[in-house]
Amino acid sequence: MFSASGCAASSSEVVTKTKGKSNMPPLNTSHPSPVTFLLMGIPGLEHLHVWIGIPFCYMYVVAVVGNVTILAVVRAERSLHEPMFLFLCMLSITDLVLSTSTLPRMLCLFWLGAHDIAFDACLTQMFFIHSFTAMESGFFLAMAFDRYVAICHPLRHTTILTHARITIMGIIVVIRGIAFFSPHPILLKQLPYCRTRIIAHTYCEFMAVVKLACMDIRATKSYSLSMASIIGSCDAILIAVSYAFILRSVFCLPSREAGFKALGTCGSHVCVILVFYSTAGFSIFTHRFGKNVPAHIHIFIANMYLLVPPFLNPIVYGVRTKKIRERVLRTLMVKVA
Repeated sequence: MFSASGCAASSSEVVTKTKGKSNMPPLNTSHPSPVTFLLMGIPGLEHLHVWIGIPFCYMYVVAVVGNVTILAVVRAERSLHEPMFLFLCMLSITDLVLSTSTLPRMLCLFWLGAHDIAFDACLTQMFFIHSFTAMESGFFLAMAFDRYVAICHPLRHTTILTHARITIMGIIVVIRGIAFFSPHPILLKQLPYCRTRIIAHTYCEFMAVVKLACMDIRATKSYSLSMASIIGSCDAILIAVSYAFILRSVFCLPSREAGFKALGTCGSHVCVILVFYSTAGFSIFTHRFGKNVPAHIHIFIANMYLLVPPFLNPIVYGVRTKKIRERVLRTLMVKVA
């Protein structure tokens, strides 16, 4: 699926190599279904790709180990089969799929110079990225609702969030992500491509690929941006409302210690959520309004909302959660003994 070229290849080198292949059709010929695309990486920072890949690889390893640990601990410990931890498992699965669909391919680009990506593989990656990003947003909302019920209505927590309702909420989040973003690869499959096949990005993002089509794409771009804006803004508003009610309840607690504890827990959650929505929002609005934003800044931040939340979620929701931390430490102590 991938073909290696020099890891420090610049965008001009990629174009030169493409033109030099005798068995490849000219770049200015219309091709409804091109065989391959060429991922450029981060424009202007090609000489730093090897170094950029090091922290990206570190974040990926932490994300995989952390999220797999959370899934294993919650599965093994029956006392953790509570709404918060069940939603956390759903978030961990989403993080694993989201990071694995982007990071290994990105590291091949940074370290091995593997610019080529098959057209169908590109569309598959795009589907996973956009649909699971929507699922990530949905699970953040579900977890915020869980915290609202747990803090504002503690006596009704288990009766409101039963296992059946948690399952239904999870299914709705998954169906929403698939339903709204499965048209993306289908739309791109139908478009003719007569411009360069070079994607100025580190992965197959919808907006980066659709620009290569040789027809009017305004309606297609509007659909994608509208779906992302509606889902992201609605989820973010509902999360903000949930935490506003949580803060009001926390400040009314008679015990100052309990209030500080609740604020500490919610504060770390809010930080992760802010990182996700601020970077995702920046990427969306740059596509719509940010014509003067440098490409390398836009693409670098677009990578952040796919890399940072999967990296931070196991730390914030796992390490800082007493029950999970104690279970992991107890397991490690048994193995050492």
